[in-house]
Parts: sequence; C-alpha cells; structure tokens
Amino acid sequence: MRRGLAAVLWLACGVASAQPQGGVVFDDGNGNGVRDAGEAGIAGVAVSNGHRVVRTDGQGRYALQMAAGETIFVVKPAGWKVPAGAEGLPAFWRQQPLRAPSALHYGGLPAGPLQERIDFALRRAPGPDTDLDVLVFADPQPKSRTDIDYYRRDIVAPLLGNTPATLGLGLGDIVDDDLSLYPAINAVTTSLHVPWLHLAGNHDMDTDAATDADALQTFRRHFGPDTFAWEESRATFVMLDDVIHQPGQKPAYVGGFRDDQFAFLEAYLPTVPKDHLLVLGMHIPLFEAAGRETFRDADRERLFALLRDFPHVLVLSAHSHTQQHWFHDAGTGWHGAQPLHEYNVGANCGAFWSGVKDADGIPDATMADGTPNGYATLRVSRDGEYALAWHPARLRGGDPAFTAAMALHAPKVLREGAYPAWGVYANVFMGRDDTRVEYRVDGGDWTPMAKVAQTDPRLLVENVRDDLADALRGYDRSPEAKPSAHLWRGALPTGLGIGEHRVEVRAFDASLSEQRATITYRLQGAVE
Repeated sequence: MRRGLAAVLWLACGVASAQPQGGVVFDDGNGNGVRDAGEAGIAGVAVSNGHRVVRTDGQGRYALQMAAGETIFVVKPAGWKVPAGAEGLPAFWRQQPLRAPSALHYGGLPAGPLQERIDFALRRAPGPDTDLDVLVFADPQPKSRTDIDYYRRDIVAPLLGNTPATLGLGLGDIVDDDLSLYPAINAVTTSLHVPWLHLAGNHDMDTDAATDADALQTFRRHFGPDTFAWEESRATFVMLDDVIHQPGQKPAYVGGFRDDQFAFLEAYLPTVPKDHLLVLGMHIPLFEAAGRETFRDADRERLFALLRDFPHVLVLSAHSHTQQHWFHDAGTGWHGAQPLHEYNVGANCGAFWSGVKDADGIPDATMADGTPNGYATLRVSRDGEYALAWHPARLRGGDPAFTAAMALHAPKVLREGAYPAWGVYANVFMGRDDTRVEYRVDGGDWTPMAKVAQTDPRLLVENVRDDLADALRGYDRSPEAKPSAHLWRGALPTGLGIGEHRVEVRAFDASLSEQRATITYRLQGAVE
C-alpha cells in the first residue's frame, strides 16, 4: 500500500496517525494465501485490533493503527471461508510481536519488528440455504497426553466423517494449566476438518503473568484473538474472554470484561443484523450461585445494555462441569423483550476424566449433576430460531434406562403393598424448568413427574462404592454428587402384584420432540 493512500484511509477512520498501517482483504481464488494478479479486494469487511473496528473500501483496503502485542483479525463474512493456518486452525488473524522477549514460563508471545502491512485471504463459500450445524465443545481440560487420548477416542473419533457441522466452538479450558499441551490437543480437534473457534478459560492462562493484560499471551500465540466475531448466513458469533486474572488475590480470577472488549462490542454490534441469531460464547457463566460473586455485576449489566435491542440472542458458557439452562430477566439485570437464554454447556472431560474405566479404558467421567460427559450441538434455522442438543460420549452398552436424552434410576425390588415412598428418577440432560416429563407403569396412564432439586441417585451409588472400596477404583474417584438442575421423580406403585413391572418415561424438549427411556423394578412378597 502506498504511504499516501494509507494516510488518507487512516484519517477517514477518524484518527490521525504518523505511521498508519493496514492491508487488503482479497478474494483468494486459487487458495494459495497470496494475492495474485486478478484477485480482487473485498469491500465492506470488518477488520479489528481488538478494540477498533474498520471496514475495507471498494478495493478491499483497510487502514488500522497497530501496536506491539496486538492481535489483528478479520471478521469472516457470511458466504466466505478462511484458509487453515498454524496448527490447522482458521487463519483469520495475525499476531503483532512484542518489542522484547516474553519471560513467561510457556513462552508467551514472540518478539520482533512490527508488521506494517497485514493482508487477509478469503475464499467464496456459497453453501446451500440450509440450517447451520455447529459443534460446541467445553472443557476438554487434559492434564496429560493420557487425557488427550481419552479426548481423542471418547469425543473426537466418533465424529470423524460423521457430523454435518460446518463450524466448531471451543468454550475454554482447552487444557488443564499445562499450556505445552496445546499443539497435541489441537492436532486431535483439527482432525475433524471443521473450522474451529476457541476462547480461553481460567486454565488457559499464563498464571505467572503479573497482569491480566499478559495472562493470555501463550493462548494468543496458538489461537489468536481472545475476543472476536465470525459471521455465517444464519448467525453471528461473538467469542469473548471473560476471565479476569487477579494475580496474588483469592480468588485468582473472576468473571468479567475489559474496557477494550466493550470498545470492540460498541463498534461492532450496531452492524449485526437483528433478524439473525446472535450467539455469544464465553467461559465463565453470567449467572451466579446464591451468595457467590463469580461475575462482576457492572460488566454483566453493561453487556446486557448493549444486547437489549437484539431479539434473538443465545449465550453459551462453560466452566461448571455440570449443565443447565438459565433465563436471565430483571433479577439478573436483563431488560430485553424476552428472557435471555444462557446454556451452560457440560464438559468434554465430564468430571475431569475421573471415575472407573470402561472396557476400552476410558474413565466414566459422569459430572456432579449426573450428566454424562460429551458435547453439544447447535442448529440454527431461519429468523433466529435454534435448537440445542447434548450428546453423551458413550451410551453404556444399549441400556434402555440410559439413552442419549436421559438416564433413569429405580430400586430393583420393593415389597408388595409397602407404602409408596420410593420413586423412579429421570435425569433429563437438557431439561429446563418448562420441560414436560411423564411416566407410566405397565402401559397405564401417563402421569407428570415432579422436578426435584436433589442429587442423581445413580451418582450417589458410585460415591458409596468409592467410599467402601479399599483402593482407588480409577485415577480419581467420581465427583461428589450435587443437586441437579434437570432431575424429575415419580412415585413407584407397590400394589400391582408380585413380579416385574415396566416403567416408561417420556420427556418433551422445547420443540415438543419426544424422547423415551425404560426401566424395570420387581415387587416381592414380605419375608418375616
């Protein structure tokens, strides 16, 4: 770019600069990543340094002031794709080096001269006008290469060549503090050949960083910007780092956002079409448990103010190693026309790859709320409509009481004629407060089940087995059972006669699709 033209472009953005930088976003027709003769620039594409957002002109040129250590990125527009770059991840970003080498344990960012010009290659991707399918992963969190192998065999391998997804989201805790594992886990994830967008979790930080500003240097070297946007024809995705590093304090981090992130949102969100679904990805949930301040209230309120006029918003969060649906209203500072849906996604690693190993040598990994480890999917259709699903990693050998949608628990035997104090429990993994769950016994009438704030009895059984064992039954024992946000109970009748009785449970999701599971119990006569 000629220096005079760059200066004019930079002044057009409203800021004068003695040394403007910029580049071009171009249609890379032959896919070689280099702008060849005849490859035109692309107009109107957003480019950002993480706080300012500029648009390319009619020739695809942009001007943007760049500083040492900044990550420069293009917001991929709908109908386009970006080439694969380092470690197989989409190359929509470039990293400006530091002025001096980093002293961080895991290397941080490299040092070197500032790049004055950064070009971005895009290729047309005119896909069919169909629903958008997205894989959503959270907390793979391996602490070793052994755990990465669990992740490969348990989560990724079953999806190879077996998913309609054209995009993947990673909601943080890519590793468990050992940042040297990034290349190894990336090699597994990128084997899916799906463009993958990562954000950072609290276990992805350079914990030896002296400030929050430096806490994601190593993450950014591998994954690029910690806050960015990505556009598809049916949805806009905004990925937000929401982990504030607090060195020397307890807790060592808190949920929240930085001023530069708000500057990016304030510049970018007004350009997002309101008839599309706006998906916000983050690691730490926006909601909080009673009596705990895990997310800064002022930051939540400031974010909600920016989102208030968007009619179709979905928040995806992680971190808890359980899962639930939360609907924000005035009680949490949301004042939109409809409640704001936040889906707190369960973990790939479940309860940190703990529990008894199965025949394939993979730990059970059930989470503290009784949800099996696995992954989620998001399907986006027209007019901001969407559907979510949870996919357990393993289905326990075809047990009819353990399906992709729910797991049942009931006592094996009860006394005929006993007071009906015992019940069947249904852990409906994607259950919400408005989910309809019903049961019937021996083909009788369907009866509503009651939603209960209790621990899943299936996991309590594992807790007791761990307690009674003389040695560890796995690398780590199963997690201590916690009350589940998606558990239902129905009383079991005891006056049906001696013998086996079949219990059916059905649950209806938000689209009224029906899911079923079955279990049996036996009545026997009294023995004095």
